Amino acid sequence: MTAPAPSPPSAPIELPLESIVGPRIDREEARQLSGLLPVLVQDLTEIDWRLHEVLGSKYSHLTEAARYACSTGGKRIRPLLMAATFRALGQESTAAIRSLCAASQLIHTATLVHDDVIDHAETRRGQPSMPRAFGVPLSIVTGDYLFVRAFQLAAEYSRTIILRSAEACADLVEGEVLQDSAQFDLSRGREHYLRVIERKTAALIASALGSVAEIAGSTPAIVEDAIAYGRSLGIAFQIRDDLLDVHGDPDLTGKPLYTDLREGNPTLLTLEAYHRLDSRHQAEFERLFQLRRKRTRHLLRLKELTDSTDAAAEVEAEARRWSDRAIGSLARFPPGVYRTFLEWLARGAAERRF
Repeated sequence: MTAPAPSPPSAPIELPLESIVGPRIDREEARQLSGLLPVLVQDLTEIDWRLHEVLGSKYSHLTEAARYACSTGGKRIRPLLMAATFRALGQESTAAIRSLCAASQLIHTATLVHDDVIDHAETRRGQPSMPRAFGVPLSIVTGDYLFVRAFQLAAEYSRTIILRSAEACADLVEGEVLQDSAQFDLSRGREHYLRVIERKTAALIASALGSVAEIAGSTPAIVEDAIAYGRSLGIAFQIRDDLLDVHGDPDLTGKPLYTDLREGNPTLLTLEAYHRLDSRHQAEFERLFQLRRKRTRHLLRLKELTDSTDAAAEVEAEARRWSDRAIGSLARFPPGVYRTFLEWLARGAAERRF
């Protein structure tokens, strides 16, 4: 049985300004962005084509599952960051990084598939999750398949880039183990939480942007700056994501509320709220948080206790601090509209509602 021919992305790629650069964008900023967005849309379209070229299997059901996973795998923020960084470093075409961008997106998608299996998720971006649509066994295999195809793409690059990608994947797995070790435990604290999200979210972004800078022929200092930018932006993004788990709009985020509370995963919001409560309410919060099977009333009470503190404001401020660090990492990048765009992306990571 021959492998099916690659198919194009299932829907046109869009870059809604508010979703990627945050809600505070004025008319002049929108005017500046209008010239580069068509270029980046074309970049992402070509990256998606490259991604779909490697999804075909000898078995049509696996091909279908892989394509479905990629259709629900997020907003292509990682390839967008990679393309924008490459152009910010003076490159006029993203052809040289197309396969690496596709690999990064496949790795991210594979982790989402495995997360949905672990979390027993019902939906992903408003559609049935992989386990719900294809069952748990095929979902696990599909996630593995996406990882393999990602490293097939990464094999086009130098040994340092392959090793950097592999190390980021190892960090990702370690982050999952670290998170599991603190499940239902409010005593681990802020530093443990930051170690988790640095590995689970930031490491892959930092690795990808460092490799992009290397392919662009940048100096070692600029490569390190790109890594620092990706790390800080990734942390800001995840802190905001965890806040949206409680205060977001499911119609906008495409994810159900209270997943981390339900699963007992301590987030910065949870930790800050817990430590701001008096001893009586701390005991209630801890008891509810440690329940293995939470009912709706338990989740709503946890939110009520959280909202009785100023924890959300502190979490928002922390996300902005990491966003500012990301922007500071760009100081040695060549000035221009793409560097400005990367700055907007960093701000958007800390302010987004999607």
